[in-house]
Amino acid sequence: MLGLPDHIHAYLFDLDGVLTQTAKVHAAAWKDMLDTFLRAEAERTGGEFRPFDPVDEYDTYVDGRPRLDGTRAFLASRGVELPEGSPEDPPGARTVQGLSRAKNDTVLRMIREQGVQPYEGSVAYLHRLRELGLPRAVVSSSANCRDVLRAAGIDDLFDVVVDGETARRDQLPGKPAPDTYLAAAKALGTPPEHAAVFEDALAGVASGRAGGFGAVVGVDRTGQAEALREHGASVVVSDLAELLAGGSE
Repeated sequence: MLGLPDHIHAYLFDLDGVLTQTAKVHAAAWKDMLDTFLRAEAERTGGEFRPFDPVDEYDTYVDGRPRLDGTRAFLASRGVELPEGSPEDPPGARTVQGLSRAKNDTVLRMIREQGVQPYEGSVAYLHRLRELGLPRAVVSSSANCRDVLRAAGIDDLFDVVVDGETARRDQLPGKPAPDTYLAAAKALGTPPEHAAVFEDALAGVASGRAGGFGAVVGVDRTGQAEALREHGASVVVSDLAELLAGGSE
């Protein structure tokens, strides 16, 4: 009734786009911050303003990655070199840290204004796992993970949370490296070959494949099923309710 092989005993979930409808909020926040920066750069250098693509560039460079890594990857893709700066840099400062802080301030404001909605199919799946006594973890690159879980009303459905703060504290590299998922599986007492990863981000499914997990479920919210498979998804669904119903691609 869970749509996955019998050897799967633990379930590890990404947050944004898998459990909560916050991926679109993050994409909008990245666009707001990067378009502001790119417009200022075009004015400063006399170059052409080419706005951030909230679909292709979001999926390729920032989705699923730690915030600073996403900023670095996008800037590198545009051939822009900035100093790293420090966490004390003001939001919007012309540093990796300053831009990343501006993005975080924007996403927190948007969450306060709009609230957080979980996906009903994901909530149903989580309740079924809890009924069966199966271990569950959230694995997110976001430092705001626990706040989002509480805002969505699903913070009581998990045994373990591995988030951006955990990664910083334990010096774990972010997705697409598998380290955060491996840390969650270890905390649940389950070897990776007996655990499933649930991800909507290309970097996330790549981390599941790199970690040798027993199943990598790609959650296709945006029509990128083939790309999810290419990056490591062994199963692709559009919503976790499909697994309860016995359907998957």
